[in-house]
Amino acid sequence: MAVIAINQQLGSRGTELGQMAADRLGYRFLGRTELVSEAARTYNLDSDQFLIIDERQPHFWERPKVDADRLRAFLRAILFKQMASDRVVFASSSGAQLVPENGCGLRVRVMGSFESRVRTIGETEQLSATAAEKRVRDHDREVKARAQSLYGLDIDDPSLYHLVLNSSTLSLETLAASLISCAQHLESCTGARGWQEMRDAAIAAQVRAALLAHPKFGVAEIEVECAMGAVRMSGPGLVAPWDDLAHQVALEISGVKSCEIGDDEPPMPLRSE
Repeated sequence: MAVIAINQQLGSRGTELGQMAADRLGYRFLGRTELVSEAARTYNLDSDQFLIIDERQPHFWERPKVDADRLRAFLRAILFKQMASDRVVFASSSGAQLVPENGCGLRVRVMGSFESRVRTIGETEQLSATAAEKRVRDHDREVKARAQSLYGLDIDDPSLYHLVLNSSTLSLETLAASLISCAQHLESCTGARGWQEMRDAAIAAQVRAALLAHPKFGVAEIEVECAMGAVRMSGPGLVAPWDDLAHQVALEISGVKSCEIGDDEPPMPLRSE
């Protein structure tokens, strides 16, 4: 059992590589489109609502913070839920940096030379050389700015990843073989503790997303932690009757064995129905 999470530069063919590795390993493949579709279904949203955090939109990382944070929490909950079920390959411009350091997830960066990526985008999107160059340069800048703004990290920093692959110097077949070898090694050495930590991270993300989706809580400040299926929530205003309601919301999430509520004050503002 293993998880492969790929952060790809635009035009580096990371999605193709991820799909190839998934097919050969017998893993499920998940891209951003699939992630958005499942999040929209799960949280009763229109897929178009996720456009405010779409990397293809100029300055998408500067969209209204409340709405953007909520939508990102939904995507993170779905991503972690998929990863916790193991044997999945995920590829997008970002997301790999979120994978817990627990030994069962492989964080991968797929990159390529600027020239090769411009050629690829020009061919796949039928753009002129000038337009393709602008597209790649703008996308690189947007994704880098987003990672710095949201997570305080440099998305291109190789120390964030377990493996950095250059698709402009080696064939996808060769790179896929590297991913497959690493995944098979992880399958043979990952222990139960690592997978429990992954499941706990998924549960915490799903509980937080469920609270954000609930009309009585909305964007109220609530911290969620999980260990061995035991959830603990804390935040201003988690007092009667809101503590009981939060408790009910948490227990509806699969995998939650118990729920403990903190006693922070003062009361939080609640949304009207």
